Amino acid sequence: MSRKAKVTGRVLSQRAMAENIFDLKIRTDLADEAGAGQFVGVYPKDKSTLLPRPISICEVNREEKSLRLVYRIAGKGTKEFSSYQEGDEVEILGVLGNGYDLTRAAGKRTVLLGGGIGIPPMLETARELHEQGEKVTVILGYRDAQLFLKDEFEAYADVLVATEDGSVGTKGNVLDAMREHQVEAEVIMACGPMPMLRAIKAYAEEKNCDAYISLEERMACGVGACLGCVCKTTKKDAHSHVNNARICTDGPVFDAREVEI
Repeated sequence: MSRKAKVTGRVLSQRAMAENIFDLKIRTDLADEAGAGQFVGVYPKDKSTLLPRPISICEVNREEKSLRLVYRIAGKGTKEFSSYQEGDEVEILGVLGNGYDLTRAAGKRTVLLGGGIGIPPMLETARELHEQGEKVTVILGYRDAQLFLKDEFEAYADVLVATEDGSVGTKGNVLDAMREHQVEAEVIMACGPMPMLRAIKAYAEEKNCDAYISLEERMACGVGACLGCVCKTTKKDAHSHVNNARICTDGPVFDAREVEI
């Protein structure tokens, strides 16, 4: 696990990607340690909002020493972030959480599934797997035809799309697209809303394949102290001695077999 530090980064760029979805690039030394599936806590400047907002890492650029965060405006804090411009300073807590263990994909048919704002962390995952020489399929689930990041995935993987409204690709969700195109997996890595992850957990059990899911959850401290983001597990937590895990520190990525969702 990476060390956790509160650092000051500097905005390199920001742009709107789709409705209420923004692409923020920050220069920070945290890029030296960040990996696929991890996240950072971004502090609003508005002191009435004390806690950092957890945002998954979309891309890591170690040469540029930058992190790319693609996020959706969900409230007061993220609304503030959307106003940041090049040169602005931003306080970040990171690097947080345990990401995807990419060695699990070695030589196996691997499928990445991203839904909604769970799509961004799958881009760094696809890039790192591509660099390791793995051939992967990515299935992305959107609400409509605003296919943010889709073109960028195509540099690293075969890409399929599902949309809720049927405007592009398969009508339905990522598993509908997986079945329609008869995609088979030995390993699934996924991030998205909880109903999607529950369906993936059940699908993986049915197909007897490995699934590693990143649980999206509201977090407060981000470092495991407040116990505000626990989920039920099959194993006892060494911290609380009950069948719970803290998503922010034990996760956000879990073996789907080990969590009850």
